[in-house]
Amino acid sequence: MTIEIRQKDPIEFEGDALMIPALSSGLMGLPFAARVKAIVGEKLEQEVAKHAPIAVGACLVTEAGSLPAKHLIHSPVLEEMNLRIGVENIRRSVRASLLGATRYKFDTVGIPAFGYEDTGVSHEETARAILDEINGYKGSHPLNVVLLDTNADMIEAFHELVPNR
Repeated sequence: MTIEIRQKDPIEFEGDALMIPALSSGLMGLPFAARVKAIVGEKLEQEVAKHAPIAVGACLVTEAGSLPAKHLIHSPVLEEMNLRIGVENIRRSVRASLLGATRYKFDTVGIPAFGYEDTGVSHEETARAILDEINGYKGSHPLNVVLLDTNADMIEAFHELVPNR
């Protein structure tokens, strides 16, 4: 599996699937999910909520509507709003997204950095959790993972763990 790092808004990702850090309830209330909902529309949230609760460590795949990605992998990181995202939930969410990519045979998957704002999880811990899951994953898909964020410190944390990228 190849890993690419891009300092880019994840909303602009073009590929087979974009991972969306989600709530178990299916409501798109976390900041990135709310941005996706604002672009794609309420029907997306309604579709996801039909399948709730979705456990942390599981995922749901939907179409991506008007986004450049073809699909969205909704992977819960919290059971409900106002809880703290811990490192283990970051790991479980990434692992679930990779399993979803294998199930649907997605070749290229975008994974935004998440869980590091106002949660007590550092950029370095977030990067390590995401990359540990990617590097330890043995599934047949995805073939390519693109790590995305606009935050320069987060991108630097990825680069420190993935040299020459």
